[in-house]
Amino acid sequence: MMETTVGWHIELEFEEDTHRTRAAAMVRLSDGTEMRAHGYASRHPSDAEQPRVGEEIAGARALNELAMKLLTKAHDEIDEASGRTSYPLT
Repeated sequence: MMETTVGWHIELEFEEDTHRTRAAAMVRLSDGTEMRAHGYASRHPSDAEQPRVGEEIAGARALNELAMKLLTKAHDEIDEASGRTSYPLT
């Protein structure tokens, strides 16, 4: 049995201002497909400025959206190959 090692490249970029953080996530799959997602975090005016926390929240939200897109893509491929409707776990 032959084993194949596959790697995905995931990039996260952040844009921040005084009250909002935006994260852009992109994954490049082994077949060359690129999928993108975004996440946001807002700081309440009474909260202390903590850019790292905003990045973590916005990044997690972008990665969560990316995960859902990957699940949808996988189930679309299952449906196409099998001729049946699959039901993703959410």
